[in-house]
Amino acid sequence: MTAEHVLAQLEAHAAELRAFGVRRIGVFGSVARGEATDSSDLDLLVDLKRHTFDDYFGALNFLEDLFGCKVDLVQVEALKDRARPTVLQDLIYVEGI
Repeated sequence: MTAEHVLAQLEAHAAELRAFGVRRIGVFGSVARGEATDSSDLDLLVDLKRHTFDDYFGALNFLEDLFGCKVDLVQVEALKDRARPTVLQDLIYVEGI
């Protein structure tokens, strides 16, 4: 899986993501760095308009179905200070969401 593929899929499904309250979403980690293997999960950073169980898990389930792999969906507010520099270094936001 490549970052380009992930970004294109997220952009193509922007309407569905907005329905879950997604304001902004980006890829980070091994996929963003071009180091993903067949067993890699997908790391996504998300900014949600509404911080509800239904929106978070709705988006998570949608994304896991879309990509067919485990997705680590990290909310911006939950990003730990010690992890923030590493995540932001790799982060590639989707245009148009």
